Amino acid sequence: MMPLIRKFNNTFGADMTGPVIAFVAVMVIFGIGADNFLSLGTFGSVAFQLPELGLLTLAMLLPLLTGGINLSVTFTANLAGLAAASVLQAYGGVDAPGGAFALAVVAALATGGAAGLMTGAAIAYTRAHPILVTLSMMIFLRGLGEFLTRGGDVSGFPSYMAPIGHGSIFGLPIPLLIFIVCVGLWQVLLTHSKLGFGLLMIGSNIEAGQYSGLNTRRIIMLVYTLSGVMCAIAGIIMLARFNSVRIGHGESYLLITVLAAFLGGINPFGGFGRVLPVFVALVVLQLLSSGLNLMGANQHLATALWGVLMIVVMAARTIVSAYFASRRKKI
Repeated sequence: MMPLIRKFNNTFGADMTGPVIAFVAVMVIFGIGADNFLSLGTFGSVAFQLPELGLLTLAMLLPLLTGGINLSVTFTANLAGLAAASVLQAYGGVDAPGGAFALAVVAALATGGAAGLMTGAAIAYTRAHPILVTLSMMIFLRGLGEFLTRGGDVSGFPSYMAPIGHGSIFGLPIPLLIFIVCVGLWQVLLTHSKLGFGLLMIGSNIEAGQYSGLNTRRIIMLVYTLSGVMCAIAGIIMLARFNSVRIGHGESYLLITVLAAFLGGINPFGGFGRVLPVFVALVVLQLLSSGLNLMGANQHLATALWGVLMIVVMAARTIVSAYFASRRKKI
């Protein structure tokens, strides 16, 4: 077994081992225990449900790689969606023309980017811990959203927005295609840009990054701004999918984004991680949820099992790392 794992690590990278093992385990267990799990219906459901959680996980990914975190991802997404909704409502709601949608997208991206920029600037210039800063931003965005909506929903949007949340192209859901494009953009950013190199160096050792000439403040602000923009894309997808915006939507996604990132091999202390293993981890978590639903299990059980899965994967990663460390010492 260990030689097989070693060969897999050498081919695809050690961070892919955990997600792939989890994927195989989920497919085997639910393929045997749940009727119709290995069906087009199941994978179609996963394809539609995956993007919003996936986009929020991408928003969480960059801050985690710098050794930080962004606890405000869900509220940033919802506030960005609210900004888009406000523009559409101002131009007639269900009768808003196509040009209004373009303005709504710009408003959403600007809102998400501004929230991220404020967060990044606070972290970069005050040196406060990202947990404290993003927790404060989360509380601020939640309060602002509830003030603007009086705790209710905003609904009633043009029918041409429905395909963004529910439509398909050549059998592939449009939200999934948007998510895949964003995965590709993040992959290019991390592997072929100075920003990607800089944020990984900050995650590894911020002092060393400063001494090597990196503008660490600028990089941190860019990281959180891009995180906010990705949140805005998620907010637009959620607006189109549910035909409404509520500031508290998707609160449960927050911890799942962190779980998916760590399951995908992201170093909890920053400095190391790739996009593809995180993508596989997201698929695993969504398949786990769908399998439990097919077996008639309570959704709260899925949440509990996500936590168990995380513990199992972390334990397996520790065992495998210890094994290879002992092998290197013998050599």
